[in-house]
Amino acid sequence: MTAGRPAGRRRLAPRYGTEPPVRQRSRSDVNPYVEAARPKTLAAAVAPVLVGTAAADRFIAWRAVAALVVAVSVQVAVNYANDYFDGVKGVDTEARVGPRRAVASGLVAPAAMKRAIAIALGVTAAAGIALAAATTWWLVAVGAVCFAAALGYSGGPKPYASLGLGEVMVFVFFGLVATVGSAFVQDEQVIRTAVIAAVPVGLFAVAILVANNLRDIPTDTAAGKRTLAIALGEGPTRTLFLALFVVAFGFIGVIALSARSPWPVVAAVAVPLSARPLGLVREGARGPALIQVLAGTARVQLVFAVALAIGLVLAGR
Repeated sequence: MTAGRPAGRRRLAPRYGTEPPVRQRSRSDVNPYVEAARPKTLAAAVAPVLVGTAAADRFIAWRAVAALVVAVSVQVAVNYANDYFDGVKGVDTEARVGPRRAVASGLVAPAAMKRAIAIALGVTAAAGIALAAATTWWLVAVGAVCFAAALGYSGGPKPYASLGLGEVMVFVFFGLVATVGSAFVQDEQVIRTAVIAAVPVGLFAVAILVANNLRDIPTDTAAGKRTLAIALGEGPTRTLFLALFVVAFGFIGVIALSARSPWPVVAAVAVPLSARPLGLVREGARGPALIQVLAGTARVQLVFAVALAIGLVLAGR
């Protein structure tokens, strides 16, 4: 009898062939729903609200808060839906590099994740209806399209993420729609500066997705998921990532011209933060190293958005 082990008990080997393995939680013991929401990517939801609100000519606090609730909750819904659909379709496997997926790892049952998606979309709808009642009911139609886009990324018979359209949709919804919409609920009209500022905000959101898809090229290929990164190939995808940063920062001058003020140029404070993610991608980082690229890109976007918002406020927008 081995010391320290109770008599009559023995360690059983896991039966991976008959039932799925249950992973232990990470050392941080993060709630699986919080983990599935992918907090590090939520900068893509916060950034357009900050910039769009700052681009407006007036500020109504509750509308800004409601717009932020809409943006963050729909982003969480997208992340939950991606976790659910990729889990049940077998896209996420043990070979995947990156944060664990709640459904694929067995931490959350598929039915429970579907409920979480519904709750996130319900929060989005509640805040969106409040904004529509205060501005225009056309926002309800915009919200319906956003819901369809959230579920269509990974769900349905032809998810657009597998058609190489994920980057386009991210630019449209987390760039143009979110930024211009955040300004619209303040001024109840489309603001030219908000439209222009939406471009770099959207490009950084696209860069986050490009970094994610670059990391997942091997596993997505094996699962039959054809993202833009797979269609382009690794080399061109890395070039695209670099180009997104160049064009995004180049738009600072255009925004300053639109605002008729040099203050938006303060957004250039985010340039030094770009060195790390750009360097890793240029040097051929793969696997876990690209997780750092994703987090670094989200950080650049958030700092860019905060600085640009301050610049637009100081410019008197």
